[in-house]
Amino acid sequence: MKKVDLHIHTVPSVSDTQFFFSLNSLKDYVEKLELDCIAITNHNLFDKTQFEYISSELSIKVFPGIEIDLEAGHILLISENEDLEDFDLKCKKVTELIKSRSDYITYEQLTEIFPLLSKYLLIPHYDKKPNIKVETLDKLGDNIFCGEVTSIRKFKACLNENDKLVPVIFSDSRFVEDMPNYSTRQTYVDAADDSLTAIKGCLFDKNKVYLSKEEGNEFFQATDDGIVLSTGLNVIIGERSTGKTYTLEKIINGFENVKYIEQFSLLQNDEEKFKELVTTRHSLVSENYLKEFKDVIYDINTVEIKTNNQGVEKYIESLKKFASESDKLDSFSKCKLYNETKFELDDLENLKALIKATKLLLDNTEYKILINKHISENNLKDLFFELIENYKSKYITNLEKSFINDLTERIKDDLKIRSSSTSIEDIDFNKIQLDKIKVSKFNYLVHKLQTEKIIDSKEIRGFKVIAKTKKFTGASQLQKKSRSKVAFSEAFDNYNKPYKFLISLKNIAIEETDYYKYFIDIEYKTLNKHGFTVSGGERSEFNLLHEISDALKHDILMIDEPESSFDNIFLKNEVNELIKEISKEIPVIVVTHNSTIGASIKPDYLVYTQKEIVRDEIKYNVYFGHPMSKILKNAEGREIQNIDILFNCLEAGEEAYYERKLKAYEILKN
Repeated sequence: MKKVDLHIHTVPSVSDTQFFFSLNSLKDYVEKLELDCIAITNHNLFDKTQFEYISSELSIKVFPGIEIDLEAGHILLISENEDLEDFDLKCKKVTELIKSRSDYITYEQLTEIFPLLSKYLLIPHYDKKPNIKVETLDKLGDNIFCGEVTSIRKFKACLNENDKLVPVIFSDSRFVEDMPNYSTRQTYVDAADDSLTAIKGCLFDKNKVYLSKEEGNEFFQATDDGIVLSTGLNVIIGERSTGKTYTLEKIINGFENVKYIEQFSLLQNDEEKFKELVTTRHSLVSENYLKEFKDVIYDINTVEIKTNNQGVEKYIESLKKFASESDKLDSFSKCKLYNETKFELDDLENLKALIKATKLLLDNTEYKILINKHISENNLKDLFFELIENYKSKYITNLEKSFINDLTERIKDDLKIRSSSTSIEDIDFNKIQLDKIKVSKFNYLVHKLQTEKIIDSKEIRGFKVIAKTKKFTGASQLQKKSRSKVAFSEAFDNYNKPYKFLISLKNIAIEETDYYKYFIDIEYKTLNKHGFTVSGGERSEFNLLHEISDALKHDILMIDEPESSFDNIFLKNEVNELIKEISKEIPVIVVTHNSTIGASIKPDYLVYTQKEIVRDEIKYNVYFGHPMSKILKNAEGREIQNIDILFNCLEAGEEAYYERKLKAYEILKN
């Protein structure tokens, strides 16, 4: 079994952030994590001189490699440690082609530089950003059999799904001076030796890659000082101030995308703050509900009724004046073009949408049989081409109208300059009438939206969150919505007249894109299992259940002493079951000194923390093992009795446990 890390950076490139490489840190990493071989894979470059120096300084196998930007994704290309001159020349060609962060090479360029891809080990970013696209993987064909992932969860998912590549997990580290901790992302391969051929042979087979040396894929190393955890449910116990939280934070520092629920963080006694929290969590509901209304606001915001009315008045005045001067018209004002109106252009947007929709039906392969069952492909094609012809015809007509309109306007302007007679103002009665209809419909729509009704309801482990629309009841609510000190008093006077209210909002220093938020209030209520509004304690319980349920968006869940905020019945009946379910998907780590969690949850692995004072310095010892093992061990091999730990941490000692059992529990039971 070989422990490998084939993704290590030692030189910054244009694709990297700046860093200064430390050989001492790399040496320490290799020794501390007990690695058998590594690969140096800098971004789009290979430093032959540095590679040879690193190889001579390390006592393990070091492979030359390069991480290449390939068609907007990343791929590791690793070579055997031989013929470095040739490998160096090939890598220099990659460096020449990639001059900035946005540059990449194509598959064709890759094969031109490295003609015999089968000679190398190719590892694409698979479930890791920026991942290699499926189309590129298809081009690479049989040269790809394994892929790099970023987490234990993704590693196990790839193992369990037949159509996924063989997963590997590496540190992707940059080694600098004084690193506080090292990554524990490495892969064990069941290889007989440390040659690239042997390692490559293992990466064809999902049964030959592991997260741990002896425990397969059910355990992983959590910290660089040797703490091992289960990929399922772990419980950390220990007496007060023995380093439980310290250990938890050390584990957190080694991983990304961690959900950490800190001690006391979910207590919720302030009802208003709780409402704000629930509203923020479910903001997507509000956004989705008001999405179309937002577009309506954009449209109605362009309507200027006041300007339209002024335009009508100007038109009437100019018409009256022109009529009164009819017997005094000069030769210029008598020209027919003097008061000519413009041609109205056809709106082609709906026609464009129809063409796009028809093309979508034609191009769709997934539902082609169903589509052709109702509309034959020939009919669709005929419709598509006829719509295009119709569009072309109207488009040309619009061009002609535009040309005539421009020509007419130039002539009119010239006539008006030469004439002393009044000209009739241009006006678009069609647009004015449409604007009036828009305003009327807008007012009706807003009143309908403001009607109280439930628009969403979600069940969360016995709780229910409902979203309800209603009116804002005062200017202070609008100010609170804006999260600013802007005054809404004058604007709110028009709140029941939606269009006038919109005009009022324009006079306030708020973003135009936020206008839609001030018309309808969406209120969220959290109800308990009896349908009543939650109490203070229930708010905290709901928070915990929500946060735990949210954990599946992350790669690891960590909870620090939940018993500090919740009673045992709630923890046993609600939390334990949910935690067990989540631990089937991602590693879960719970810190506790409570028997309800520590014992009844039935963890897969037990971790015990102990504090020692050695030469006036605090030292935290961490022991771990199976919950039913008689002894637990630390990374150095020291042992401790499991039964003593459980009694002392969860039951206040063996004597107290038996006394409580005999003198209290048995009596009460009888």
